[in-house]
Amino acid sequence: MGAEKVIRQIETVFLYVLIILLPIIVLPVFANAFTTAKILVLTFGLGIILLIKAIRMFMKGSVEISMSAFDFPVLVLAIVYIVSSIWQTPNKMEAFFLPGTATIIVAVSLLYFVVNQLSNGEKKAFKSVLFTSGAVFAFVSLLAVAGVFGALPVPEFMKANSFNTLGGSLPGIILLVSLLPMGIGAIINEKEMAKKAFFGVATTVIVLAGLATGLNALPAKASSPQLPTFTTSWGIAIDSLKDDPLLGVGPGNYLSAFNRFRPLSYNQTDLWAIRFTSGRNFVFTTVTETGLLGLASLTILGITLVKTLKGNTKKHDDEEESIASKTSVVGSVIVLTIALLLFPATPTLLAFFFVMVALINKTHKVKFAIPATEDSSNLLPKLPSFVAGTLLGIGVIAYGYFAIRILTADITFKRALDRIAANDGRGAYDTLREAIDQNPYVDRYRVSYAQVNLALANSVAGNENISEQDQQTIAQLVQQAIREGKVAVALNPARAGNWEVLASIYRAVIPLAEGADAFAVQSYNQAVALDPINPNTRIALGGIYYGIGAYQDAIDIFRLAALAKPDHANARYNLGVAYREAGETERAINEMSVVLTLVDRDSEDYKVAAKALEELQTKAAEAAKQQESGETLTPPSTIEDAPEGSQIELPEDAQPPEPEVAPEVEGDSTEANPSPSASPSPTASASPTPQP
Repeated sequence: MGAEKVIRQIETVFLYVLIILLPIIVLPVFANAFTTAKILVLTFGLGIILLIKAIRMFMKGSVEISMSAFDFPVLVLAIVYIVSSIWQTPNKMEAFFLPGTATIIVAVSLLYFVVNQLSNGEKKAFKSVLFTSGAVFAFVSLLAVAGVFGALPVPEFMKANSFNTLGGSLPGIILLVSLLPMGIGAIINEKEMAKKAFFGVATTVIVLAGLATGLNALPAKASSPQLPTFTTSWGIAIDSLKDDPLLGVGPGNYLSAFNRFRPLSYNQTDLWAIRFTSGRNFVFTTVTETGLLGLASLTILGITLVKTLKGNTKKHDDEEESIASKTSVVGSVIVLTIALLLFPATPTLLAFFFVMVALINKTHKVKFAIPATEDSSNLLPKLPSFVAGTLLGIGVIAYGYFAIRILTADITFKRALDRIAANDGRGAYDTLREAIDQNPYVDRYRVSYAQVNLALANSVAGNENISEQDQQTIAQLVQQAIREGKVAVALNPARAGNWEVLASIYRAVIPLAEGADAFAVQSYNQAVALDPINPNTRIALGGIYYGIGAYQDAIDIFRLAALAKPDHANARYNLGVAYREAGETERAINEMSVVLTLVDRDSEDYKVAAKALEELQTKAAEAAKQQESGETLTPPSTIEDAPEGSQIELPEDAQPPEPEVAPEVEGDSTEANPSPSASPSPTASASPTPQP
């Protein structure tokens, strides 16, 4: 019994460490220093706790579980995310590991069940630890505001006074505000003056950090949060349900749904170039990714929460906490619930929400054991605990093994990104190859490797004297770039960005490889089908047609780009250039005139467009003058008969191929998804961000 008690205390310590580290952990060794670090703490911390629980189960010889009304909806939500990931998400790696959307939901659900097993006295102590965790986060945020990190040898992003360990001002504000009811309740209810003083100081720190974070979140600030509108997220959720009503598009695949289903009106907002990886709030994201089953689980959870919140206003004889003490946690739960209905979720916010739900829960014990009989062995009663413990242990060890490999690959990928930033092409090439060897299932790695191969090929091709060895190197690098681009597409064929990268590779090798223009057109068409209102993708596609002299096709594509975003200066400019080359001078003049209204008069773009307009007007004047002086009449040409005996018979399959039917596309917590683009050549961009 003594050993079992010690093991339980060790388990409690690990739980405390997990909840303290979760909001403040940041690991710059990963490509995403914030989310990956928190997934690491959640999964490995819970893994250790579950292993300890497995040992305790076997030692006790029985399985004893605290159950409550929240168990069913929380369990269903986790199962729905797992099932949707398996059936819907194109790349399972993104669902379960990085960014690990499904893993986050499963982890916070497990955290709920772990906290739910605590006794009432243990929950009261854990509530203080939870509040202390938030106070530590607030203190770290104040240090950043004071500029303390600026004098330390830390990465540059940590030196900004707007830095906080949640990765954004909005989640920081939400967390701090949600902790205030707990802090105020602790000050009121605590009897010991020392503890009352601690909670008073901690609450003051939280208030100050909240004010500082709020100032950094003002619209004029660089760290101001950028969110899609409710209308945009609602439309995406509804269209995703039409596509697959039960399971949605799959966890970790919101970006693909955003590209496919965002409305055309989105292009008229200031955020038109940003591609979001989550909806405006947690509910829209869940419905989009997990469909009606996810919505049903959230609905049941919400109904249960409302009933529980009402019940917490009543005093029960077996409760160790006062009504005021419980009400303080209830207030925090209400704040977080409202926040999740209004804003995107983060791993820390979800973890705090599920932990707080467990803290206000009323539980009852259920014990599972096989009764001993005279004929049974002494091990028979321990069978349920042995089975449960063994399954827990195997699951934790297996996940830990794969997680270590995946995290190692992400560390390697981060090193490659650092070498790209340092313009070390060869080092980036070798490091990316190493990351892919460690984890070949991440399309981001493949895309980066393809782009590095292409950049190295261009670098070699830029040499003055190209040897035969150089030519072989260029060919090999180009082939590898194409291969990696195709693998990225195969890993996630629903992601428009992967098709854009593949198309840009084909476009770059058009001068070198026969047929590359057709492959580029085909790839850009697929990107357009998956991201139909993106004007930049259409500009890139039109640039291919322009480059091969198919001006009318280029005009058709550029016109669609201009229709998608009428105030897109570069779309208008490209359309004007295509009109010019097609001989439609008046239309070219009209488009260039529009361009001049869309760009800053003091910019270089204005000068380029103005010069083009002047040349067009001169050309139009000369054509008009020539018409007044008379034109040479040219009769239509005739088709002469071929010499006798030279006629040939076309084969049956000589007709043009049927055009490929593009997939039917419905519709029109901060990530931008820049699209590689191709403009006509020669061209000059008239947009604030010139196209190459």
